[in-house]
Amino acid sequence: MEPVEKNHDVQNLKSEVEYRTRLQEISNKIYSAARIDEIFIDLKDEITALFACERLTIYYVDGIKRELVSRFKSGEEIGEIRVPISPGSIAGYSVFNQKLVNVGNVYDDAELKKIDPALGFDKSWDKKSGFVTRQVLVVPIIYKSFLLGALQLINRKDGTVFDERDEVYVTELAEVLGIALHNQKRLASSKRVTKFDYLLENHILTQKELNDAVALARNRKENIEKILLDDFKIDKKHIGESLARFYKVSFQPYDDAVPIPTDLLHGLKVGFMRANFWVPVGTENDEPRIAIDNPHDLQRLSEIRALFPDKSPVFSFCFKEDIRRFIDRFTQADHQQGLSMDDILSQLQDAEEEEEESQSALSEESSAVVQLVNKVVLDSFARGASDIHIEPYPGKQNTQIRVRVDGACTLYQTIPYSYRNAIVSRIKIMADLDIAERRKPQDGKIKFKKYGGKDIELRVATVPTQGGLEDVVMRILAAGEPIPLDKMGFSDRNYENFVQTIQQPYGIIFVCGPTGSGKTTTLHSALGFINKPERKIWTAEDPVEITQKGLRQVQVMPKIGFDFAAAMRSFLRADPDVIMVGEMRDKETTQIGIEASLTGHLVFSTLHTNSAPESVTRLLDMGMDPFNFADAILCILAQRLVRTLCKNCKEAYHPTREEYDEIVRDYGEEGEFEEHTGIRYTDSLELRRPKGCDRCNQTGYAGRMGLHELLVGTDTVKRLIQRKAPMEEIRDLAIEEGMRTLKQDGIIKVFGGHTDLLQVRKVCIK
Repeated sequence: MEPVEKNHDVQNLKSEVEYRTRLQEISNKIYSAARIDEIFIDLKDEITALFACERLTIYYVDGIKRELVSRFKSGEEIGEIRVPISPGSIAGYSVFNQKLVNVGNVYDDAELKKIDPALGFDKSWDKKSGFVTRQVLVVPIIYKSFLLGALQLINRKDGTVFDERDEVYVTELAEVLGIALHNQKRLASSKRVTKFDYLLENHILTQKELNDAVALARNRKENIEKILLDDFKIDKKHIGESLARFYKVSFQPYDDAVPIPTDLLHGLKVGFMRANFWVPVGTENDEPRIAIDNPHDLQRLSEIRALFPDKSPVFSFCFKEDIRRFIDRFTQADHQQGLSMDDILSQLQDAEEEEEESQSALSEESSAVVQLVNKVVLDSFARGASDIHIEPYPGKQNTQIRVRVDGACTLYQTIPYSYRNAIVSRIKIMADLDIAERRKPQDGKIKFKKYGGKDIELRVATVPTQGGLEDVVMRILAAGEPIPLDKMGFSDRNYENFVQTIQQPYGIIFVCGPTGSGKTTTLHSALGFINKPERKIWTAEDPVEITQKGLRQVQVMPKIGFDFAAAMRSFLRADPDVIMVGEMRDKETTQIGIEASLTGHLVFSTLHTNSAPESVTRLLDMGMDPFNFADAILCILAQRLVRTLCKNCKEAYHPTREEYDEIVRDYGEEGEFEEHTGIRYTDSLELRRPKGCDRCNQTGYAGRMGLHELLVGTDTVKRLIQRKAPMEEIRDLAIEEGMRTLKQDGIIKVFGGHTDLLQVRKVCIK
């Protein structure tokens, strides 16, 4: 036995010496390499042979996105691998916890959960490549306290698990890599500073790729930034950040939400800015902030400073095409008037006294005020705004103009304080309001076609504010065709029930929600669905926003006594099949509506309530007879509009268990979410999140969709209404019968990839 044991020890010793010798050779080659990325092409076979494994991956840390990026890997089936630094993946877990991970079978969930309950293996990589992963050994690459990446070995060739010796040697190799990567980064930082150092240091681009891009740019005679964008698919914001760091200034991307800096643009020549690629974009600590394509051009900087005496302009780097877009938006000509904002403002003379301002509103300067108001309306309409807010401030503070797009207000531009009374007076004239009355609110309408060419209708409200001033809010009415009902974002259950309900011969249907939640749009879509030649449909609206052929639409005029109740009474004498009333805001209108529905008519209307069950108690509190109301009610639809993720740039991601649990808690009672939706937490579960691109102005959101809560008037619900049951009891019964609350519908749409939980929480509570 003794000679055998001795021989065995000798063999182990020889193997150990050979192993260490080969490891030392690999380490020496790494230390002596000029470029580490390229040395791995030669070392790939040596490292995989050393560990007797099939594949090797070197990850670098992308510090911006908090991801691991494969900068070298064997196997060419997949171009690039990106893994979040989180416990959800094996490599991500290793780096997140800064410890070695050795897995014998990645498909054994029990083994993964033993390491960490949140740990999983993304099987989609194997499906994409056709390669089957079994054993994985990962160790983080760290230099002192700096986390630089990870070294991953895949599949022992003999099918066995990576052993303790492999763990020791792969840790040593990772230490060698850590020192080499740190040294390379340190040497790079001591070299001459170049425009793209930021991309190289953060491993967004390799030196070889940059050299290739330079060669391509030279051959095609194109800008290198364009080559990086188009050919190498580098994100524009990364290139911008890299150039800004080179110039030692901030980066200014194009943003449609940047308000027009009217006071800075005043007196500047548009042609001069366009030819020299610079434009003011706002102020920073009361100093003008200038976007320019080359903040190192001393001659241009000197010329710009001369245009702003007594000021110290702050410069930001901006791409040439973005500067052109800023100039176009800030100074875009009004096609009807042929004048830019600067041309209009230059026609207006400053007035020091408010009395002079008021008198000047209709003097020879009024033509410029007309052009200014027209431009504000046309620009807001072009941006898809729903509301325009004119907000004057006391003293010599500038007047702000804000616009609401997709439910969110943004500053559109500022107007010098001396024009505030002239603007308000002009809008009052257009809306046929009393320009002398400044102490009480007024409301009216503007048919913009006769003033500005475009067929736009605006609803105007003036409100007296402190300092003897007036705010003006103009709502741009959404004229046009109704949206088809199947494009409204209904869930399958809500769509089927709602369509079935609106085809009933008689009864009453309510759509409820706050102002601007799309109630009128939904009603018109429902009417469009049932609008057939055999049906006579009357509508009473204030105002008539959407027109449909086949409907007989009436504009109510409360000022002369022709209100919703009067319109309803006249409709009942005009042989209707269907009646739509814009709003039931009083007992009389509601009473007539319920009576009409009981006498063989289908009635549609809106209510300003927060949820469908609340609408029942609100109507009963108005004094409605519970038996008549229970007989009449067909359904109540509560609605909200939620901002949707930009279809162009939204990105998929695998949520953590904690994030999933938080969303499920918001949905309702434990187990309710999985029971209702059948969605469970798995390794393949994906959600979508905002990213930001030029199309959505870097917000990550574009457009809106409906969230719905449909309470159907079933026999059991009608019985609860008859006995005036509490709202909670009605809601619980409706949920039991299949109703989903607004928040529950929103969460289902979060899992459908349309929006995120933050936006759902912004518009609904339950």
